[in-house]
Parts: sequence; structure tokens; C-alpha cells
Amino acid sequence: MQATTLGQLKASNYKSLSVKDELRKNLITQLQNKEAGFEGILGYDETVIPELQTAILSRHNVLLLGLRGQAKTRIARLMVNLLDEYIPYVTGSEIFDDPLNPISWYAKNEIATKGDDTAISWQHRSERYTEKLATPDVTVADLIGDVDPIKAATLKLTYNDERVIHFGLIPRAHRSIFVINELPDLQARIQVALFNMLQEKDIQIRGFKLRLPLDIQFVFTANPEDYTNRGSIVTPLKDRIESQILTHYPKTIEISRKITFQEAKLTAEQKLIEADGLVKDLVEQIAFEARKSEFIDQKSGVSARLTISAYENLISNAERRMLINNEQSTFVRLADLSGIIPAVTGKIELVYEGELEGPAKVAHTLIGKAIKHLFARYFPDPERAKKSKTANPYTKITEWFTEGNTIEIADDLKLAQYKQALVGVDGLHELVQKFHPKLSENQTLLLMEFVLHGLAEFSQVSKNYLNSGFGFADMFDSLFNVDLEDEDEDDFR
Repeated sequence: MQATTLGQLKASNYKSLSVKDELRKNLITQLQNKEAGFEGILGYDETVIPELQTAILSRHNVLLLGLRGQAKTRIARLMVNLLDEYIPYVTGSEIFDDPLNPISWYAKNEIATKGDDTAISWQHRSERYTEKLATPDVTVADLIGDVDPIKAATLKLTYNDERVIHFGLIPRAHRSIFVINELPDLQARIQVALFNMLQEKDIQIRGFKLRLPLDIQFVFTANPEDYTNRGSIVTPLKDRIESQILTHYPKTIEISRKITFQEAKLTAEQKLIEADGLVKDLVEQIAFEARKSEFIDQKSGVSARLTISAYENLISNAERRMLINNEQSTFVRLADLSGIIPAVTGKIELVYEGELEGPAKVAHTLIGKAIKHLFARYFPDPERAKKSKTANPYTKITEWFTEGNTIEIADDLKLAQYKQALVGVDGLHELVQKFHPKLSENQTLLLMEFVLHGLAEFSQVSKNYLNSGFGFADMFDSLFNVDLEDEDEDDFR
């Protein structure tokens, strides 16, 4: 049974800890019991998480430094799980004073007046987290507080009395975790106001100096880009943040896939749409290609949100086709990649060369590079096959296009039309059966489409970008039959 008065709390032998000691104590228990911490944070098991745990054991304030979409805020929010489930505080205290170690005038007066009968309430750990996004309009009053003239007039107090202070977000986060996101966006003069909060434990408001030993675990997040492009962390403040931890993007396709599927918000109906491992890997590979593209500003980064949004669009594009055609089921095709362009273009910052190309063309280029990268997993390298002394497995396909045949695969084709178009290409079905004989019909059709894209990326056939899909033709034919009107409408041949 939880104590309801100060006397009962003392009788229970309750010992209060600082928030940093509390985090440390619970982390030690977690590590000793080999319990998983920071659930849902993937790819950081050997890098970020051990460094963060070391910082917590050292009772440090923390700066999480990394590019956009690297789970910095989520990590900060999960630190709440290392707090005690409930802690006591003096009932009515606006800064949740520790009954055994009060710091505000209100709590001290309550205990001095009522003694062991002082009312005690309990605060859940979920309430012990405060987060503030740093924006240029944030003021000292927002974070620390200000003198309240109305309170002074109502209570007939002078401005020398600490009761005239209206506390800001940080004092109200006493005994809690306080997070400031995008710290460099905070004006330098506001950052300076944090100095004493971190080190000397006093606050200064409009000349009113008050010794208030606040107990707070500070967590700051920042993007390295911010140091030069938007703002900076003032050196004395950075010096007072004891541990700086660098975050990073997923290092493997497998981890990136896990993050995407964990975060993608799909309906129950969408989860029934078949998505082969090939298309899932393609979505992830697009992000990997973007993170090394010369068209994209690498200082801005390529958020993990790109793959999450792209995968959601990919599934939704397939669902749209199913609904339009009144079909009961469908599977994701490569033609559906045309539907992810909005998700890609909205998540990348282009450099000057990229701006000249245009965001849509850059997105198509990334898709093409992803296809080319993965093609070798499934089929022989077309360039080597062409130079090899043995029979070229792609000859029959390329000759079909040389004869003047073309194929267009729109993303809204019915299954029968989709199948008919692919089967009509000489040698295509035969090639897939040769290298992957034990696949389902849907997987076979997907790989047939994949072969066409792969040959286009290796310049064996021509690929045209349609409004809602892709068209394929002979490579040399396309060079001599350029449609000027199509060129004006972003024909990226």
C-alpha cells in the first residue's frame, strides 16, 4: 500500500534517489538480469546502446548527435522505462518535490506546517518525461520561468519573494527526464541560460537569483548539419554535456528491413497483399543508394522514414490496382515502384547537380541503381554474359526487342494482362525457369519483370518511364526514335 502522508513514507523506510541514480540503479538490474532494453531500437546493439548505457552508469547528461531519422527521439523516450514505476511527491507541489528533500517554498512550508501529516501523492514514470522542440521563438520564460506580476499582486508579495515566480518547463521537469530536440536551433542566448541549470543548479530570472537544486536528467538531440547550416551549440554548453553519442543509419539491408516492417503502418487488408523478398530488398536498397548518391546532400542524410513511406506506398499502389480491377488478391510488382516516387522525392535534399536533374529523375535513377545492385543475386551479370564465350542466356530476349517488339507494363494491369504481356517476350519465361525453377507463379512473373528492368540497367534494352509504369524496347531503336514531345514530359530514356 502506498503511503499517503509523510509520516507513513518515513515509516516505510523509503529512500529517495536522484533521477540519475534511479536510472543507474534500474539499468544495473536490467544488465545483471540480461533483460532487453530499448525495445524497438534496431541496429544499435553494438554501437549506440552500449555507449548510452555507459553514459547512464556515469550519470551523465547526454547529447544524441546524428542525421535525420536515426531514432534519436525514440531512444530518449525509451529511457523512461528505466525510471521507478512510482515516486512520491508533496501533494500540490507544481515541481513535484521529493517529500524527503523538498526544494520549493511551497513544499518546505507544507512540511514545516503539517509535519508528518503532510499529504503525499505518487507520480507514475510515464509522467516524468518532458520534451521540447527547440525553435527560434523559444524564450527563457518558456524553459526556465518568469516573474508573474498577477500572482504578486494577488498574494500581495514583493518581487523579492520566490513565490512570484512562474516556473517554466525545466523546473516543472524536476526529478524527471527533460529532452530538448534539435538543440542548435535554440538561440545562443537561450542556450546560455541553460549553463547554470546544468552545473551550478541555480536559476536566474530577470535579476531574481534563486538557488534551486533541480534534479533532472537532460537529453539533447542535434543534427551535425545544424552546426554550420542553421545554428550551433555554444561551446560552454556543449562542454557541460558530459556524453556525446553518435547515431547512424542501418548498416545492413536486413536490419533496415526489420525497421521498415516494424514502423510501416499497414491495415489488416494491406497485410494480406503478397510482397516478395525481392521488392522488400529493393525498397531498402533505394535508401542505401541514396545515401551515397552524388545528387543528394549527404550532410542532410536520408531518413529511415524514406523506406517506411516507400513501402507503405508500394503496398497501397498494389491495393489500388486490386480495387480498380475488382480482384480478390494481388501481389506487389515492379511496376508498382512508380507509386513510391512521391515518398522518395519528399525525403531527399538535392545538391545543385540533383536540382538540375530534377527530383523525379533522381528518384528513378535511385530505383535503377537498386535494381542493378540486386540483379546479380538472381541472375548472371548481363555484361559478362555478353562477353562470355559460352551461350548468352539473354540473347533470345534481346533479339525479340531487336526485331522491333515492345512491351508496356502499367501498374493497373489485370493479372491476366500482366501475365500475357510478360509471357509474350520470347525467352523470358524460359530464362527464369532455368535459374529459379521452384517458384510460385506470382514469383515467376515478378522475376520475369525484374529481368526486363535488369537488362535495361545494364543497357541491353531500353526502359521508358510512363506515367504509371514502365515500357521496354530495343536499345538502339530508342536512340534513333526519340519522341520530342515525350522528352518534354520527362521521358528519362
